[in-house]
Amino acid sequence: MTVNRTIFGRPLRGVAFDLFVCGVVVLLALAGVVAGPPGGWPAILVGFAMAVALLFRRTHPSAVAAAVAVLAMVQVVAGWGPLPYDIAVLVALYSVVKYANRLRDGVLAGLGAAVGVVLAALQTEGPVWWASAIYFGLVTGAVWLVGLNVRTRRLYVLSLEERAATLEREREAEARAAVAGERARIARELHDVVAHSMAVMIVQADGARFMIDRDPAAARGAVKVVADTGREALEEMRRLVGVLREPSPPEPPATRGAATDPDGGAVVEPEHRRPALAELPALLDRFADAGLRVRWTVTGEPAPLPPGLELTVYRVMQEALTNSLKHAGVGASVEVTLQHTDDAVGVRVVDDGRGRPPVRPAPSGGHGLVGMRERVGVYDGRLTAGPRLAGGWQVEARLPLPVAAERSGVAA
Repeated sequence: MTVNRTIFGRPLRGVAFDLFVCGVVVLLALAGVVAGPPGGWPAILVGFAMAVALLFRRTHPSAVAAAVAVLAMVQVVAGWGPLPYDIAVLVALYSVVKYANRLRDGVLAGLGAAVGVVLAALQTEGPVWWASAIYFGLVTGAVWLVGLNVRTRRLYVLSLEERAATLEREREAEARAAVAGERARIARELHDVVAHSMAVMIVQADGARFMIDRDPAAARGAVKVVADTGREALEEMRRLVGVLREPSPPEPPATRGAATDPDGGAVVEPEHRRPALAELPALLDRFADAGLRVRWTVTGEPAPLPPGLELTVYRVMQEALTNSLKHAGVGASVEVTLQHTDDAVGVRVVDDGRGRPPVRPAPSGGHGLVGMRERVGVYDGRLTAGPRLAGGWQVEARLPLPVAAERSGVAA
């Protein structure tokens, strides 16, 4: 892990480099003490002032460029001619082109530097002043172009970072929205389950009230049905409240969408329909008609399941088959296994991934795994999904059955 050290709110490495540049300018100014530059100590003090100004070249590049330009103009007006510490002018020019918020400041600094080049060339000793002007101009122009190139690359990198951050935020928001939408759908379906149970309880209670004198045995049976149905409804209500209350971290976006036939037609259930396990053969037939080669196996002794758990098994199998059709393609072989044990019900959907791709690409950006994880999590189950070494994809879910003690317990 990389640790970025800072000092005064600025990166330590950048501050150290600026101190180094400042020290170089100071040394070049002090060299005039030995060489005896024109202007003496006043010229050396101008060099010191340029060095101090360069310390702020990253945070205030335009102000630094203006200050160095004024000091350089003082040097020209005093007639000292070009001096070694004038490298500070090039550093300030580079800094304003690279760091200024607006490129206009860099352009203005370049024009000012062009005027300074002409004035410095006129004060240079030599037979041809324009030769010095060309030399100074080439050096200054090269520095300006280097600063422009670095500025362009810097802004490009910043735009890439901002785009990546924006995509990450959108991806997280999309995942949260998918989880919320799937939870709302689960809540609606569980609400239907509870409403159905309440209707059964009312009918049985009314029947018991009318039969209690004429047929006490039938009335006792009806009351038992009311009690059992009430316990199941209470358990489903608890799960419904858990779906609406419990937060969960957003899952990364996964592939989901309606199962499609080779021509892109939907093979899905109506949104508000509550199917049952008895309709699984019809579901498999629809996917077979869409182009999958489905093998269907049931192991163990089927036991009555609560309506909500039964719905979860159906939806997980439907979503897994949808993904197989979309991604394994038409003609893929799919093995579907529904396993009943004493304490759980398991679903396993495995495809070989060897179908031909659909005519139209499957739409991306769905949240099938998110939905399956949410549904399985409501019943404290376990879901595993991923590619197989032999090719294809495998989805396996295990949903524990309600404990016998919970079924026979008395609801308070």
